[in-house]
Amino acid sequence: MDQISLVIILLSALAIPLIMARFQLTLLPTAVVEIIVGVVLGPSLFNLIHANATLSMLKDVGVIVLLFLSGLEIDFSLFSRKRNDLTPLEQKQSLNAPKYSAVALAFISYGSIVIMSAIIAVLLNATGMFTDIWLAMILFMTISLGIVIAALKEKELLSKPFGQTILLISALGEVVPMIGLTFYASAYSPTAKSLWLLLLILLAAGLLVWRFKAFFKFFDRINKSTTQLDVRLSFFVIVLLVTIAESVGAEGILGAFLAGIVIKLLQPHEETKVRLDSIGYGFFIPIFFIMSGVGLNLRTLLADRNTLILIPAFLVAYLLAKAAIYPILRLRFKNANAFAGTAMTTTTLTVVLAVLQVAEHLHRITAQQSGAFLLAAILTCIIGPVTFNRLYSTEAADAKPLNVHFIGTNLLTVPVAQQLTKNGYDIHMYTDQERNYRAFNSEIDVHLLANLVPDDLVEQAVFDTDIIVLGQSNSKENYRLAKSAKQYGVPRVIARFEDPNILDERKDTLMKMGVEVYSTPDVQISMLRSLIETPSTLELLTSTDAAVYEVQLRNHKYADIQIRNLPFIDNITIAQIYREHRFVRPSGDTPLKLNDRILFTGSKQESARIRRELGKLN
Repeated sequence: MDQISLVIILLSALAIPLIMARFQLTLLPTAVVEIIVGVVLGPSLFNLIHANATLSMLKDVGVIVLLFLSGLEIDFSLFSRKRNDLTPLEQKQSLNAPKYSAVALAFISYGSIVIMSAIIAVLLNATGMFTDIWLAMILFMTISLGIVIAALKEKELLSKPFGQTILLISALGEVVPMIGLTFYASAYSPTAKSLWLLLLILLAAGLLVWRFKAFFKFFDRINKSTTQLDVRLSFFVIVLLVTIAESVGAEGILGAFLAGIVIKLLQPHEETKVRLDSIGYGFFIPIFFIMSGVGLNLRTLLADRNTLILIPAFLVAYLLAKAAIYPILRLRFKNANAFAGTAMTTTTLTVVLAVLQVAEHLHRITAQQSGAFLLAAILTCIIGPVTFNRLYSTEAADAKPLNVHFIGTNLLTVPVAQQLTKNGYDIHMYTDQERNYRAFNSEIDVHLLANLVPDDLVEQAVFDTDIIVLGQSNSKENYRLAKSAKQYGVPRVIARFEDPNILDERKDTLMKMGVEVYSTPDVQISMLRSLIETPSTLELLTSTDAAVYEVQLRNHKYADIQIRNLPFIDNITIAQIYREHRFVRPSGDTPLKLNDRILFTGSKQESARIRRELGKLN
């Protein structure tokens, strides 16, 4: 019977994502559906799954792996301080930056959550609905980081200020409750040791970071599919910290959470996280969620009148605990987005499950109360994402087009600027030659400059741009301006060098500065060679239906997938892959890697969609 229950769980774990994909069920997170399936297959309805020692063990391992992966998701760069050595351009931009940074908004917002959670917990205690103030505070402070990340990925917001703000609030919504749960468990556990012993876990975590810091710098050279050293190290860290945590009287899930943070700080290869996700979300975590649903006996819960009152009360408490975030987000973001962000932070499930499991072990909560907290948390996972998806729209600051400035107007640069203008770029052209100004001003907007002195260009905001193209024929002038633009802080500088002697003399300096160079003879030679070797090159480059495109792979969904298995491979042809400073000749068996720069051809309509899909930051 034990094996039959496990087979049913694994079959359910396999079927759930397939059915959701087939019927496009995107309303609910997968974790919520797995809990609901557990409820249906458990004693609440069909009674097909029965708890046993094996499933209990796998469930415990599942929550440990889940908390480990939650720790691994925290982006510590969000907490880093801004550089003090800002370039002149960055200093100028900082003067026009919003008054409240993403980090400031996030910490203020989470501070409001702590205060609101305390007030609500006291009110519940005063009414007699739930008397454990500290446990209620911890539960109401939680936010499901995994669900929030999934929603932000879908809208490509992880790199935007709004997304960074919500992400950091959610990260605090996992870290702070976990710290609170540690002290809570230490205070109420009959086997608890002195609180100072908890420092041993942090000490062990610090030693692990220090000891294995250099590990991921060379493991690529010795790692094999039969050794998987990065995965072995990860599970060693998990087991070690869980063991230490339980030895000092803390909960094992704290050790698992810290293990995820340790591995994150070791900065492993991106493939390492993919493999760990595969192990966790492929086996252990679905078992944990389904078994959580199995343990939720709705027949017993809904038969109790007190529980029927607790479910809506706890749901309102979850929502109100995050309500004060709204006016704080309004300080920087528009009204609808502030409400959408507030709704998204009400989503809570992962840490709630862990907290309830600990509280039940300590006998600090009844089965009815635990079930009410869990059912209310499931409802937040419906309300939050649905509200967010309906209300969020792009912030004006995020919709700004890429700014490109051209210095030098001629037969080479003007046609390029005209085409970029049609493709949505914000283009400005500058020249100090009055003849060129008169010749091309009717073709495109050109600004006539009195001179090309760098200080004057700075004063006239010519260098205030994302990309500057130095397209004059004078190589010495382009070198001087490229150097000044880089010192000023222009992110990308593209300079024309027709004189090969000047380019050879200063190539190393240009490379160190990060200047991108080209010359008309080299471009023409490359084009002629391509026409000889591949006669259709010119037709491809001048076609209105097809073109050559480049995209950087940032979407984890397509990492480690062979080219032949890409769902849209029939619509494009991949010509080259630029990986780790070298070109890789692609074949059908070539797997894509994160941060690959992919050069491909295809129709303009399809290629635009494919570039957006591959370039999603998630």
